[in-house]
Parts: sequence; structure tokens; C-alpha cells
Amino acid sequence: MLPAEAHESTHAIRGMVAAPHHLAAEAGREVLAEGGNAIEAMVAAAAAIAVVYPHMNHVGADGFWLIREPSGRVRYIEACGFAGARATIPFYHDLGLGAVPTRGPLAVLTVPGAVDGWRLALEAARAHGGRIGLARLLEPAIRHAREGVAVSRSQAALAAEKKAELEAVPGFADAFLDADKAVPQPGTMQRQPRLADTFDHLARAGLADFYRGDVGREIAADLERIGSPVTRDDFQRYAAVERAPLAVNLKCGRLFNAPPPTQGLASLLILALFDRLAVKRAESFEHVHGLIEATKRAFMVRDTVVRDYDHLTHDLAALLAPEALDKRAAGIEMGRALAWPQGKAGGDTVWLGAADKSGLVVSYIQSIFFEFGSGCVLPSTGVLMQNRGSSFSLEPDALNPLQPGRRPFHTLNPALAVLADGRVMAYGTMGGEGQPQTQSAVFSRHVLFGVPLGEAIARPRWLLGRTWGDVETRLRLEPRFDDEVVDRLRLVGHDLALVPDAYSNTMGHAGAVVLHPAGRLEGAHDPRSDGGAAGI
Repeated sequence: MLPAEAHESTHAIRGMVAAPHHLAAEAGREVLAEGGNAIEAMVAAAAAIAVVYPHMNHVGADGFWLIREPSGRVRYIEACGFAGARATIPFYHDLGLGAVPTRGPLAVLTVPGAVDGWRLALEAARAHGGRIGLARLLEPAIRHAREGVAVSRSQAALAAEKKAELEAVPGFADAFLDADKAVPQPGTMQRQPRLADTFDHLARAGLADFYRGDVGREIAADLERIGSPVTRDDFQRYAAVERAPLAVNLKCGRLFNAPPPTQGLASLLILALFDRLAVKRAESFEHVHGLIEATKRAFMVRDTVVRDYDHLTHDLAALLAPEALDKRAAGIEMGRALAWPQGKAGGDTVWLGAADKSGLVVSYIQSIFFEFGSGCVLPSTGVLMQNRGSSFSLEPDALNPLQPGRRPFHTLNPALAVLADGRVMAYGTMGGEGQPQTQSAVFSRHVLFGVPLGEAIARPRWLLGRTWGDVETRLRLEPRFDDEVVDRLRLVGHDLALVPDAYSNTMGHAGAVVLHPAGRLEGAHDPRSDGGAAGI
């Protein structure tokens, strides 16, 4: 068991940052201490965590933002890249492939959007008095990349687990293995000098240089050299966009999430369906079973609806309308588990949150998909490229077929709630299909049942479906649930297994920040991660 303090939340008055690595949280806290706002703090934390937690995310990633402004408006930024001009179904078929590879140069088929999302977010930051220069925001990332960072326990474990499939991928061994091609032990200092140079250049030239300047040119040249179908023209054409967020009303308040191509729709559906079950007690059979059954119904909708936003064929508002939710919730049986034969691929992600005394609250998520993404580290820039495009299908009639310019399906989704009692809560997690499930567990415990924030995150969790690139689809639970709850879950038909670890990485790394009505700020992050919350 973890010590009690691992379950406690952090409180502050001026600002708060939560992140799955303490150095990223500290980078954001320093910006808040110097008068920066929550958006600026989030950019600093996002850049830093790309350095200090590279197995989970990098600048070759995608990102999604929810920003609640002091006026009450909620803004959404989509910073996910599209498939490159040469990334076509015939291109892969001609290579004798029936699916997009998950590792190596052919897995690098989408433009990474995260950096342009930072640019668009900083425009919003300036509208709210932001005054911290880009060089200062990127300074922690530059310093950590140049001076080195101690390898985290999760990086070491995942590098060891995935070494066989990654060590021959271009650039991986030089970046993440030692001189003898062995996996560095936790605590070993690891430097990323080329990445430090890239951040230093962006600090002077601006973030747009990542796409249309010297950095973009070097990235594109390296991609061409290793055989990726993404071109320099693809980089030059890319821009993050603002869209309307998805939202749904619960009895406790209004919840926001990201629209397609993310699975934010599923996250909202789970909580909206569960809200209609009128469960009274946390950690009861009804609580766990109800959320699992709501998850199944939500995933069934997701798997027929979610695709590139520009290719949507369903009315999302109609799916979230009260009458549709009532009808779907009525199909949930508390005495029987719905058979669950399917699941999707998982992924690796970081969620970060920030809030400040002005009323800005930020929920942000950044991802390279699988652990270490494609595995390709580009020699000129030190950028680790994502493999998000491996979720595309090579079947032309599929829900998400590969097409140049098309955005892939995303598991990652940031969450934000504006509650009837005046609180504003930003929350989220990494963990593939586990993201909506963990969001529902944390939110229901804290908001619906009054469990303290840190404890709500630390309490035992479950996972239906896949995460972390595994192949398991059955229901898995941490072994800290009450035996009676586990027995009843089995009795009603759940095919379940208990994972060996009391606090399992399989369940993801969750976090939350809360702005209370009187201005008090609260933050907490997962004891399963290497992070925490830092405030001023």
C-alpha cells in the first residue's frame, strides 16, 4: 500500500498545475509564480514533459485542449495532424502490407500537431493577460534536455519490455539505450542534446518554425531519408484549429469533452448514462457494474460514429440529447452483464491540468499513441515521432480508412466540468480505452459521492478493453476492491481478472485540478505515476 500522503491533494491560492512527472508540474508552477497564467503554465509543462517523460509523449505528438475562461466560455483546440500526401492505401498494399505498421518509419504517417496547438493556446493566453515570453516557457525543457534527466521507473520498465521491437528502429537506440545498447536503469541521467537545440531554436524563431521553418525542413528531410510518407509540404500545410467542444448536462452540472476524432463522446456518454442509474454509494457493486455497463454502451456508439470531424455522418448533439440518453440507459441491466466481444488498441499519453486565480482552468492531453510512439527519433532535431496513424484501416470502406489529409481516430480526450455548486474541474488520464473509464471512476467518486480528490484518484480502478498496446480485452480490476463486489461482478457475468499490482500502471495515470467558488485551488495526480501537483 502507498503512504496516506500519496492520496492527498495539494491546495493553493494563485495557481495550480498537475502532471504525471514532478519536473513538468514544477515547470508550470514556476511560470505561475512569475505571474504567468494557467495557459502559459500548461505550455511550459507540456514542453517539459516531452523531455522528462519521453516514453509517454514527445514533440512529435498530437494534443487536445479544453480551456475554461473566466467569463465561463469553454474553448477547445484540436491539435492532431492529418495523414501525409503519400500515405495512401495503395502505398501500403504495394509494400505487401495488410495493416499500417505500429513501429518504424512506415508508422510515421501523420503530421504531429501538438506544437501548433501550443501556438494557438498562447494566442488565447495573451488575450487573458499572458506576458511570459516563449523562451522562458521553453527554458525548463531546454535545460532538462541539455543537462539530462533521471530515467523514471516507468520509462525504464517500458523500454525493457519493448526493447526487442524498438532497438532496430531508426534513432531509438541512440536516444533511449546506453552505449552498450542496454536499457538504462531508473535514476540514470539521460540527455537529449539535439532536442535541446530544437527547443532553443523554436524559442528564438517561434513555434511556427516547427512546420514552416528550419526545424520543419530538417524534420521533413529526416522523414524522407528513413522512408516515411509525410512530406515537407504536409508540415507547411498543417495548422491546429478551434472547434466547439462537446457538452452534456448532468444533475451535478455541465460536462465538456473533445469532439471526434477523439473518443470524448464516449466519455460523456458513460457519465450521462450512469447519472440516470441513480446509484447511491461509491465502491458498491452498483457503482462499478453501472459504470462498466455504461462504458459498453458508450463504446458501441463510439465504434460506429467517431471518425475525422470533417467526415462525420451522425448528429452528435442528438446522441447526447436527454431522450436518447434515457432510452440507452434503460437498456442497462443491473443483474446481468452485457457480453463484450471486442476492443480497440491502446496507447500512451499524458494528461496535464492547470488553473489560476483569474478563473482560467485548462485540461490538456498530449500523446504519441504507443509507448515511445513509432520509435523513430530524428537525428537532426531529436524529435520522437508518434505512430497515431497506425489506427487507420487499409480497407477503403472502414469507418476510419487511410486517406491523405484525413485525421486518425484518437483515444485521448481531455475532460472539464462546470459544476452546479460553483466548482470547475479539469481532469483526465492516459491509458487508451481506459481513459473514459478512469475519467468516470474519478469523476463519480469525487463529484457524485464526495470522495476527497486525491483519494478518488488513488482508489482501485478497472479496465475493460485494451491499453498500453496489449491484446487483453477482458475486464481487469486492481486487487483492492471488496471481495463481495468482485464476487457479484462475476455472478452477473463479467469475465474478469485481478491484476497483480495494487496500483497498476495498466489503469493509467489520472489527475485533476479544481477551482473552488471562493478561489481556492486544489490539484492531485496519480500515485501510479511519477508526478504530482504543484501550486502557489
